[in-house]
Amino acid sequence: QPVGAFSTEPLVTVRSMPSYIDKLALVLIQGRRQLVARSIGKSVFFTPGGKREPGEDDHAALCRECREELTVTLIRESIRPYGVFEAEAFGKSAGTVVRMTCYTADYEGTLAPNEEVEELAWIQSDFPSEKLSEAGRIILQDLKEKSLID
Repeated sequence: QPVGAFSTEPLVTVRSMPSYIDKLALVLIQGRRQLVARSIGKSVFFTPGGKREPGEDDHAALCRECREELTVTLIRESIRPYGVFEAEAFGKSAGTVVRMTCYTADYEGTLAPNEEVEELAWIQSDFPSEKLSEAGRIILQDLKEKSLID
């Protein structure tokens, strides 16, 4: 190229990094079925949980979310890590990934939908996949592979 000329070719290809949504979730199994929740106005079910608030650790956030959404009190000493799952975030722009850090726990109280949750359901591995978020499908498959649900 002559001196002073410029190329229209990019010097560096910039690949956009995925956008992450960091969430906590409760994987609750009873009678070989998993508890899932559907938010008001949504068509798919999610694993119950949510985001941390400033200053909260995982256990505090999970306890708060379960109290708000499910009307139960988690027994802190029973909270155990289950796994971390990543999937395309439901209802977000392409390339947005949800990272769900999942826990199991015992609880006190009676499960009931509350706040933004309209419906709770106990599901098995044959639950229609189109009624679950992508992360929900991955978690359900993991539970089936570990023979924790039917």
